[in-house]
Amino acid sequence: MLITVTRAGGFAGGERTASLETECRADGAELERLAERALSGEGPAGRDPVPDGFGYVVHVDGKLVELQDPYLTEDQRQLIDAVLAEAA
Repeated sequence: MLITVTRAGGFAGGERTASLETECRADGAELERLAERALSGEGPAGRDPVPDGFGYVVHVDGKLVELQDPYLTEDQRQLIDAVLAEAA
């Protein structure tokens, strides 16, 4: 499973993209379950962007979801953090 996260916005307004492929990873099955839960969760109510907040576009095997900080579920936040950590 290919997971790609693009983060944009924030105070500086920059953009950052990272991807990871779960197939050959020891934690691949766990990341796949996390991705499925993250994409199925709608997140808390209140979708209006906040000043200097991050917006995210998450692609998982052809599925796309747009998310806005601080309106992320715990699964969404964990998935985003895991993918962006790959680019660090």
